Amino acid sequence: MKLLVIEDDKDVASFVTNGLEQAGYTVDCADNGKDGLFLATTESYDALIVDRMLPGVDGLTIIRTMRASDIAIPVLVLSALGEVDDRVEGLKAGGDDYLVKPFAFVELQARIAALLRRHRISGDGEQTVLQGGNRIDLQPREFMLLEYLMRHAGQVVTRTMLLEAVWSYHFDPQTNVIDVHMSRLRAKIDKDFERPLLHTVRGAGYRLDANDTVSASDTA
Repeated sequence: MKLLVIEDDKDVASFVTNGLEQAGYTVDCADNGKDGLFLATTESYDALIVDRMLPGVDGLTIIRTMRASDIAIPVLVLSALGEVDDRVEGLKAGGDDYLVKPFAFVELQARIAALLRRHRISGDGEQTVLQGGNRIDLQPREFMLLEYLMRHAGQVVTRTMLLEAVWSYHFDPQTNVIDVHMSRLRAKIDKDFERPLLHTVRGAGYRLDANDTVSASDTA
């Protein structure tokens, strides 16, 4: 696995890079935003660790540029800015996770492993969903939502549970990201069927009816 660390603080960069290399990763490092953006958009990486405040080009600009270029590499944002609004801004810019400085290396390593794992799940193989014998095409995030709901069929699943399981957000970013994805998922799996499977439980969350007419698989 090859990672890119974009961090201008030499001590933090050395701490992160050495730790990741000892953990078995191959690591490139850039100490400014301009070089970091060049590497992020021209080289192949499995994940990026990006400091938010960088000389030349700031971290959020790097992420926005990547996303505008359809580069879907998972990104962990590092920042001393830890207020909710700061984290929300980082996630809205296209970051996949946000870690506030100072941090423990074991947490950084665990978050990177989670990003890599989710990226493999969402990016590899074909997501196949069958409803009443009919095949339904789902986007990766929709598939992950459905899979989680199916694992908890018949139970009420809260927004917090979905945010942590599907987006790895450990706080509510106060956006309608879940509502949008759930609306799309409902339109697909309940379309043309008399009895809906996906229900909104007012004030609590969502529930997928236990039903053997819908199945999902992730095959290479």
